[in-house]
Formats: sequence, C-alpha cells, structure tokens
Amino acid sequence: MTIAIVTDSTAYLTDEQYREHHIYRLPLSVIIDGKVLKEEEEINSTDFFDQIRDDKDLPTSSQPTIGEIESLFHQLSKDYDAVISIHLSSKISGTYQTVSSISHYTEDIAVYPYDSGISCSAQGYFALEAARMAQNGANVEDIFERFEEMQQTLQAYFVVDDLKHLVRGGRLSNGAAQIGTLLKIKPILYFEQKQIVIFEKIRTSKKALKRIESLLEEDVDKGYPIVSTIIHANAEDKAVEWREQLEARFPSVTFNISYFGPVIGTHLGEGALGMTWVKDFS
Repeated sequence: MTIAIVTDSTAYLTDEQYREHHIYRLPLSVIIDGKVLKEEEEINSTDFFDQIRDDKDLPTSSQPTIGEIESLFHQLSKDYDAVISIHLSSKISGTYQTVSSISHYTEDIAVYPYDSGISCSAQGYFALEAARMAQNGANVEDIFERFEEMQQTLQAYFVVDDLKHLVRGGRLSNGAAQIGTLLKIKPILYFEQKQIVIFEKIRTSKKALKRIESLLEEDVDKGYPIVSTIIHANAEDKAVEWREQLEARFPSVTFNISYFGPVIGTHLGEGALGMTWVKDFS
C-alpha cells in the first residue's frame, strides 16, 4: 500500500521539509479586513504581523473548504492508495471534523484522519514521523501505533504577551485571561484534553521560560533521545538566543526553531514564545 502524508498548514513545516519528506500541505486561511488569505501561500508570518500590528479588529481564521480537501485527495488518488491526514486540535479548529466527514464517502482513496490534539511544530512531529515510516514501508496501523507512542512523551508549553487574543478568538476563557491581566502575570499555557489552558501562573516571562526549561530537564533525565523545537511569533532573535542557552545546557537534545504562523498567531499575538519536544524515534 502506498501512503500519502497530509498535514494542514498550522504544522508550519518548512518548504524544504515538505519537499524532502513528500508531505502535502492543506492550507488554512486568515481573514484580514475581509480578505481571505491562505497562510504559507498568500501570506507569511512576518507579513501577517506587520499588517495587523496597528489594526483594532482582530483577524479571524478559517479552515479549508470541502472542495479544497476533496480536490487534494482526488489528486493524491492518482499516485497513492491511502492518505493519513494529520490536523491541529479538533478543539480549536473544525478541520479534523471536516476531513473525517469526507473520509466516509471518498471512494478513490482511503482517508485516515488524525487529530493531533495540538498544533504547530508539535503537530509537525507527527507528519514527519509518518512520512519517514511510510517511506520505509510501514502500514497505516503501524503509523497510528507510533502516534500513540509519541503522545506519551509529547510536551508543549508557551507564553504570550497578551491573553486577550486567545479570549477574543474563543480559545481561552475570559476568567483565565482576567487572572493574568489583573495579577500582571505571564502564565504558562499548554494543551490539556486538546484545549489551551493555563499550566502555571508565573510572575515574569523570564521565570516562565526557566520553568519550561525545568520541565524539559525532567524528561531529559529520563534518558531517552529528545528532539525539541522553539517556536516564536515574529520574535526570532529571542528564539535564537534561547536556543543557544538551551544547547549549552542540554547538549544531548536536538533543538530546532519554528514559528507561530498567521492562523495560530491570530490567537496568540505577536511576541509569543514556546517550546515543544518529543522522544526522537528517527
């Protein structure tokens, strides 16, 4: 069986990774001043933050249309028997549900949707591992079993400058945001049961990042190989500086840098910084 690997654009893989690993991208869109723009194709992260920095109205995001999804799967059916389609958390986007509904009536290719329960580089880990396994002859069951293994060690934490973006986008409760605003804290956020929630309340961004480092250290001490990614929202200088510090402290860990693109940036705001990691199976 030949298996195609699809992930939506919120995995924020590089163009090189898509080409090298033969992964197919399904773009989500942002809507700015009534204009619909496909992220990673019609607008990139830097341009997105430049455009919205002084806007009073928060941009919105939208999932791929049914027609776009069906068109991609039909195209893939010419060369593949099946597709594993990996998506951001079903609690923050309807993309997974839409693909799932399409999978029930697609006849020319078998479609296996996967809800990563997360987004960004953490989501990308699943796509990269699935592509590696598919190229080595693994079947769908093998790949989904590996996904379950990955979920056991997958961690992701992030800090935002302004919680209001998450509230206005419906991704965090207003009560949680008021805690951060009134107490002037920088809470560490993470995904729990596929939703963004507060992990811990920290007084400053510096202390929040140090706390995330301590969480990474707990897993490093368990002895298995780890790959980690620092993720930033138009704050590359901070990400590079943090990576240098982390590489010195954790020489056994492979560190990469990625970003929060337009769709996720809509909800986190400029300046957000986070880190994700997982057991390295490569």
